[in-house]
Amino acid sequence: MNEQANQSRDYRFVTGLVLGGLVGAGLTMMLAPRAAAEIKERAVGSAKNLGGTVSERYRDARLRVTGAVDGLTRKGRWVREGVSDVVVRGAQEVERGAQKVERAAQEVERHATDARTPKAV
Repeated sequence: MNEQANQSRDYRFVTGLVLGGLVGAGLTMMLAPRAAAEIKERAVGSAKNLGGTVSERYRDARLRVTGAVDGLTRKGRWVREGVSDVVVRGAQEVERGAQKVERAAQEVERHATDARTPKAV
């Protein structure tokens, strides 16, 4: 009888093992497509969110860079115009200085001529 009880117990264990395997396989086949679809949906959603975030940050960075470039361009124009004005004023000052030097040279030449000319006493 002991041998018959052992065989019965072994039979029930194997039966339970096979039935458990079949139930597990069935559940896996039922849930796997759903789980795969959920994973795919999550992945697509995450990719869209990431794409939106990257696009938004790119747009923000582009706007900041554009603003900085515009500001530097304005400052560059202001500096160029200021330098241009200074150069023009400098050229005018040099011209006036050259005219003064020319007049002074003429004055010196006139005095030198007067000094060389004998004067009647």
